[in-house]
Amino acid sequence: MENVLLADQGHLRLTDFGLSRRLERGARAFTICGTIQYMAPEVLSGGPYRHAADWWSLGVLLFSLVTGKFPVPPEPDHSNMLRKVIDCPYSMPKTFYPALTLLLTELLCKNPAHRLHSLELFQRQTFFRGTSFDSQLLQKRPVELILELKNHPDRPAIAMRGLSMDSFQNFDCDILHSPTSSTDMSPTLANIDLSPTLATAQGFSA
Repeated sequence: MENVLLADQGHLRLTDFGLSRRLERGARAFTICGTIQYMAPEVLSGGPYRHAADWWSLGVLLFSLVTGKFPVPPEPDHSNMLRKVIDCPYSMPKTFYPALTLLLTELLCKNPAHRLHSLELFQRQTFFRGTSFDSQLLQKRPVELILELKNHPDRPAIAMRGLSMDSFQNFDCDILHSPTSSTDMSPTLANIDLSPTLATAQGFSA
């Protein structure tokens, strides 16, 4: 979630493509990397996987934006977290609009063959009825709500590092100064024994 930023005009900016790769149509991948709660079940099961895995991650992101929580609750034990995401025992809140429930259900389908993984079908979802994707993608449509940064308490520290305030203009200073929590919602793959799940993964190298 921290890699989805807002520009000064309110449009989205995606960052951190360090682990990304271009996968040709029909090609398969085996690499396991990323944040567990965003990863598709077939990825954590050892692969192979295709583009449908990215659509699962998009479903997790949308679910989190709407509810403020992940489809699968965080676990302090990473091994348990791994098993839960593979089993994906999530449920849709009853307060969701039917169109939103349908969209998320198709994105968070455990079987990648039945999962929504087409941009055309995604844009034709009932949830997006009336949305002009061309104007959104080209950033021609003004954003209704633009957040304003009230102050810059870190100005001296930023100046000492030879940086400008423009580098931090889209960050909420209150969040930057908030204390860290010991219950991280984004566990990584560190210290997890993946050997049982990777035993049948062809082409995988540690």
